[in-house]
Amino acid sequence: MDPQANQSSPPAGRNRLRFEKSPYLLQHKDNPVDWYPWGEEAFAAASRLDKPIFLSIGYSTCHWCHVMEHESFEDEQVAALMNDAFVNIKVDREERPDLDAVYMTVCQMLTRGGGWPLTIIMDADRRPFFAGTYIPRQTRFGRPGMLEIIPKIQQAWRSRRDELNASAQQILAALQDAERSAPAGEALDRGVLDSAYRQFAEQFDAVYGGFSTAPKFPTPHNLLFLLRHWKRTGNSHALAMVEKTLQAMRRGGVYDQLGYGIHRYSVDQEWRVPHFEKMLYDQAQVAAACVQTWQATHKPIYAATAREIFTYVLRDMTDPAGGFHCAEDADSEGVEGKFYVWAEPEIRQVLDPAEADLFIDVYNIQMMGNYRDEATGQASGTNIPHLSDPMQPHDALVVEFQDEQRLATLERARQKLLETREKRVRPGKDDKVLADWNGLMIAALAQGAAALDDRRYAGAAGRAADFVLGHMRTDTGRLLHRWRDGQAGITANLDDYAFFVYGLIELYEATFDAARLQQALDLTDRMIEHFLDESAGGFFFTPDDGEPVLVRQKPIYDGAVPSGNAVAVYNLLRLAKMTGRTRYEQVAERAVRALSEQVRQVPMAYTKMLVALDFAFGPSREIVIAGPADAPATRQMLAALAEPFLPNTVVLLRPTDEPSPAITQLAPFTASQTAADNQAAAYVCEDFQCRQPTTDVREMLEMVGVEPVG
Repeated sequence: MDPQANQSSPPAGRNRLRFEKSPYLLQHKDNPVDWYPWGEEAFAAASRLDKPIFLSIGYSTCHWCHVMEHESFEDEQVAALMNDAFVNIKVDREERPDLDAVYMTVCQMLTRGGGWPLTIIMDADRRPFFAGTYIPRQTRFGRPGMLEIIPKIQQAWRSRRDELNASAQQILAALQDAERSAPAGEALDRGVLDSAYRQFAEQFDAVYGGFSTAPKFPTPHNLLFLLRHWKRTGNSHALAMVEKTLQAMRRGGVYDQLGYGIHRYSVDQEWRVPHFEKMLYDQAQVAAACVQTWQATHKPIYAATAREIFTYVLRDMTDPAGGFHCAEDADSEGVEGKFYVWAEPEIRQVLDPAEADLFIDVYNIQMMGNYRDEATGQASGTNIPHLSDPMQPHDALVVEFQDEQRLATLERARQKLLETREKRVRPGKDDKVLADWNGLMIAALAQGAAALDDRRYAGAAGRAADFVLGHMRTDTGRLLHRWRDGQAGITANLDDYAFFVYGLIELYEATFDAARLQQALDLTDRMIEHFLDESAGGFFFTPDDGEPVLVRQKPIYDGAVPSGNAVAVYNLLRLAKMTGRTRYEQVAERAVRALSEQVRQVPMAYTKMLVALDFAFGPSREIVIAGPADAPATRQMLAALAEPFLPNTVVLLRPTDEPSPAITQLAPFTASQTAADNQAAAYVCEDFQCRQPTTDVREMLEMVGVEPVG
């Protein structure tokens, strides 16, 4: 017996979400809506009460999710209608990306659009018959409202059930047909890389950087592909597009000029006005793009930006136990961006006159405000600090290298303003730890540790990896997706395995701790066991023994994060080179064939898969450094390989001062590779051909196509 099943308005704090761990679900625990979390209890209630299900999917830093909650889910009249007509389920899309992906596909099929909050009406068998996104409380400018929609759906459920059942069955059939595996296509060749480059070149915004008008998203996996295209072809325009885009983002308001870190996206073409939420995955991917662009160019601005993003993450997004938190909200005190914007008098009150004058000049602060209300277009009186065009004389990116005194003044001003800002009411934080997003951050920190020669980043990455491995696994060693408030749960998905293994591989190449490589191999084997499509190739998003879903999707499209299939293929190719396990290459090649027709049609939509293909096409290298692990000559060789941009190279350390090093068990071919006269030696193999080992760093670099400095 469910004592709340027939209540039209449960008492405050008494709906079922109060038992959940998700910050997003807990935001709704006091709603008068009788919310259920996703689970059998809700479906049993819907069946018993003969009611459809109102499914609402969102996330804690979603601005319009907050709007719909305040407008409708906190409203007694709307809640009473919802409780009478539906069994109501609230889902955090970051906890359940599997559900979000399926029902977002439905929304896109029915409405030709999508977004969050996602609203689905479905039957107790989970078959949807209505889809939408944000719905206002009442009809506004032709957009139907909750007060009008709910009674109509309730009436249709009572009097036209057959029509709804038929519609639901048609939608399910279309969904299943869309996910049915296509026959394996022809093998892709290097031409697909050239096609993607041409598409990016055609869409590139030569004035402001990026590849669209507005809104503009960071999408750093696109930049990583272009870096590799430049490295492969020598096409300078590919590198120029990367640099223009990274510098434009760093100068714009989309970058937090005071506290560092990247906001979710820019609402305008110029990267000036952000949507203010900050997501962990954006920090990870933009930082990684900056590290790799620094390797390619050795321009200090990219190393500095990567370090700034790491500073933000380690300061504000790191759990005391070691994992990394999900996100910070856009809103504080109910106003988007309030934490981040400044009126000119506020700045002058905090800073000395000289500091204020310089900061106001460099960061484009205006008395009337440079930040306009998105809805009305009216000046707000507040400012988003951002830098001017790089060719202007007062741009801080130019000042940085031309006038140390002015730079020091700007830095004092930044620190003072940041200290003052910290006293404001902070945006809400989603402090759950997700295995997949942590994998991305571990990878970025590990890349930064190696390339920028900063062991602090390797330490932070290692602590996060140990946290996931120690707190987010089952007794049988399977990963779990989410941890929060001392409790881990939710079956891991493909992204969890692929992204976390990616982080472990990068962590191995930063520390050369063979235990990291062993962990990556173990989890890769579990991923193959539970996610591989044995019949057609490629990987499903959900495991073979997971909760039943309407369809098992096999995602390949890169969105805000790259597709799990692409990262899995990239991992398999790298691990095959590192260990000699050719089966991994076979699984990767079959996955690419299974998904090749999608890539061929619009290659620029699948850039992470193109990164994997770039590795597969070669030339690729395996380099083993054999020598005493902590000897200066060994470390010098490893450091020399970490500094340049060598995207299709794997590096292993074979410690010669250990009697039976673990790496020789994981990569048996290293057993015979020894130091020469007790000096560190480099063994370089490229495209299945190995060179004579060398003890000379300059000669080693020449072998890999890097011109030694000095």
